[in-house]
Amino acid sequence: MTGTVLDEQAWRALEAAHADRADAATAAHRARRSDGRRHPVEDFLFTYYPFSAGRLRRWHPGTGVRLEGAAGTERAGWRHHRTVGDAVELDTPAYLADRGRTVDFVRRLVSATAARPAQLGCFGLHEWAMVYRQREEEVRHSGWPLRLGSSGTDDLVESLRIRCTHFDAFRFYTPPARPLNVLQPTRETQVALEQPGCLHAGMDLYKWCMKLGPAVPGYLTLDAFDLAREIRELDMRASPYDLRELGYDPVPIETPAGRAEYAAAQRAFADRGQAIRQRLLQALDGLVAPTA
Repeated sequence: MTGTVLDEQAWRALEAAHADRADAATAAHRARRSDGRRHPVEDFLFTYYPFSAGRLRRWHPGTGVRLEGAAGTERAGWRHHRTVGDAVELDTPAYLADRGRTVDFVRRLVSATAARPAQLGCFGLHEWAMVYRQREEEVRHSGWPLRLGSSGTDDLVESLRIRCTHFDAFRFYTPPARPLNVLQPTRETQVALEQPGCLHAGMDLYKWCMKLGPAVPGYLTLDAFDLAREIRELDMRASPYDLRELGYDPVPIETPAGRAEYAAAQRAFADRGQAIRQRLLQALDGLVAPTA
C-alpha cells in the first residue's frame, strides 16, 4: 500500500538535493571524461559497474511513496511507474513481475551476508593476486609502477595466505594465483560465502542499490556510493601499485603495521556496510502492491 504522499514542493526539493549531491560526488569523474583522462581509483565505480553518473543522478523516493503533481512530468513515463490521478508512484506489481528474481537474489545475498561475522584476514591480497606472475605489459594498471616490483609482488603473494571469499574479485586472479586462494569461490557459492568484511562485498552494495533502481530511496543509493568510493581508495592504497603521485599514501600490507592498519579500516567499513544492508533490506520489505 502507499505509505507516504509527498506534495510537489516537497518531492522537488528532495529531487534537487539528490541531484546536487550526486553532481558533487561525480564532478571530477565527469571533468576527466570530457577530456579523456583516466583515474585508477576514482573512475572505478563507473568502469567496473555499468552505471553512469547521469543514472546515479536520477532520484527515486523508494517504494510506497506517491508524488503529487508528477503526472505531467517525464517521471510518469519511466519504466515500472504508474499515474494515480495527478500523482506518480512505483507500479509494484509491474516492477516485481520484471525484477522479482533480482529482488529475491539480492534479498538472499544481503541477508546471508548481514548474518555473518566479518572476516578481516584477507589484507587486500586480491589486488596482488590479479598481477601475480604477470609481465609488465599485462598488468591492468600498467601506467603505474608496482611498489615492490614484479618479483617482490610475487614473493608477497606466495608468503601470505590468500583468503578471498568474493567471486567477482577471485575471477580476476591470474591463473597461477587461483590455486593459492584458500577458497575457490564460484557464482553458485556466492550467497554461501559472501561476508561483511570483504571490501568488494561492501562496494557491491552500491551495485545492488542501482540494480534495484526505483525500489531504493535515492539517499540510500548515494550513501552506498559514498561507501564504495571510500572502500575503493583503501583497496588501491593497499594494492601493489604506487599511487603516491595521485596523493594516495600506501597501506603497506607487506608489514605487520600495514596489515593492522588495513584490518582496522576494513572493520570500520564492515560496520558501515552492515548498516546499509539493514536499510536495503528494509527498502525491499516495502515492496508490497500499492492500492489505487
